[in-house]
Amino acid sequence: MPVTQPTPNDIALMAGRAGYVLKANDRGRFTVASPTLYPHMWSWDAGFVALGIATVSVPRALDELRTLLTGQWSTGMIPHILFHSPSDYFPDPDRWRTQVAAARPAGVLTSGVTQPPIHVIALSRILHDARRRGGADQELCERFVLDTFPRWLAWHRYLATARDPHEHGLVEIHHGWESGMDDSPRWDGPYSRVRPGEMPPFTRRDLAHVSDPSQRPSDAEYRRYLWLVEQKVRARYDDAAYRATGDFVVGDVLVSALLAAASDLLADMGAEFGADPAGIEESRLIARRFRTGVLRSVDPSTGLARDLDLRTGEHLSVDSAAGFAPLLCGGDDALLRRQRDLLLGPRWCGHSRLRWPVVPSVSPASPAFRDRTYWRGPQWPVLNWLMAWALNRSGEQEAANALRLAGLAQLVDCDFAEYYEPLTGEQLGSRDQSWTAAIALDFLAARRPGRRKHVRLLTAELPAVTPAGPR
Repeated sequence: MPVTQPTPNDIALMAGRAGYVLKANDRGRFTVASPTLYPHMWSWDAGFVALGIATVSVPRALDELRTLLTGQWSTGMIPHILFHSPSDYFPDPDRWRTQVAAARPAGVLTSGVTQPPIHVIALSRILHDARRRGGADQELCERFVLDTFPRWLAWHRYLATARDPHEHGLVEIHHGWESGMDDSPRWDGPYSRVRPGEMPPFTRRDLAHVSDPSQRPSDAEYRRYLWLVEQKVRARYDDAAYRATGDFVVGDVLVSALLAAASDLLADMGAEFGADPAGIEESRLIARRFRTGVLRSVDPSTGLARDLDLRTGEHLSVDSAAGFAPLLCGGDDALLRRQRDLLLGPRWCGHSRLRWPVVPSVSPASPAFRDRTYWRGPQWPVLNWLMAWALNRSGEQEAANALRLAGLAQLVDCDFAEYYEPLTGEQLGSRDQSWTAAIALDFLAARRPGRRKHVRLLTAELPAVTPAGPR
């Protein structure tokens, strides 16, 4: 279906409504992910929220990231949820029991797993807005970059060491939640080997906030999710101990690509503002290793990157949008051109049945596609933003702008849903989702990131991957 560019009235209404949503979800120094379903601060949501807020207020955007850093563990890990007030959300702090972890932060209740490292990418966008405004905003942001450089480096170092101890170049995740794509068919194989044992009883509360339970993961899936939390608790949130005993150990290509891209940007900003040279070099080495790991994961027959089950040593070949991870981190110009054509082609954004030509979480041509189920097919505006951002950095401005305009057309209803039914355009999940409103503001600003520096393919530098083996 052709995409009609939003009218000036559409744009004014969307900007005002998006600002209203973010203001309504603001809790002072952080923003809840949504008003009811997600009443706390989520890690990668906060990154997207911050870059959207920056189009309106640079100081408030920096506060979002500053608050997130209060939850950072001594290992460098940034947990996926910060709990700031009591709520009916489940799993709650009592389920996570992170008090068993020596590395947890004092005085802040958090979950015990992490999420994709989008934050430095967001910071680079905030810096762009700060410089556009100049004056106090620019000075404040540049000081923030330099002051927090060690914290972001510690975060990336954690992923590069505790989550890639054998330097394979893929970040190891211990739960599907850590991917940000909770129930994606990417994880069907690894989850099929999760055998829940005895654990405390539970009552799901997420289903009370959606009209159709099929939009959410099933009860069987949720039991596996909670069993992995139980395994993390029993390992006292020690990554090496979990690796030896836990059921789910997977190398995630999308998280790895985001780590590579963010580490490149962190090194560039650090060099510009006079950060520690050793930290800058470390950041560049992290970027190189994980970029290489992502490129090595690509299936030559499909052109898509594949996750790696580190228990079995098997690549996980699924038509998921995570397969476009190389677009995010770069490193092979021919592959990036192939991925661009795949992304815009008839199996993905150009599929004839799509209501809007934006990125679906799973290809509609795949047998794994489910049009209404969470990360199994619906379109997530944040995913579309990531691909547009990646295309822009690769110099593909026309393709990036096509995704941006289609994304704006999808959001012109101003409901800012969590995700969208890809064939009908119906809003699904939570309404007034903070990161969706933030994406709208960023798309309206029509900013272009700096071009990615040319890098070369370095797959020969990485050791062979061997399975973690049976527990």
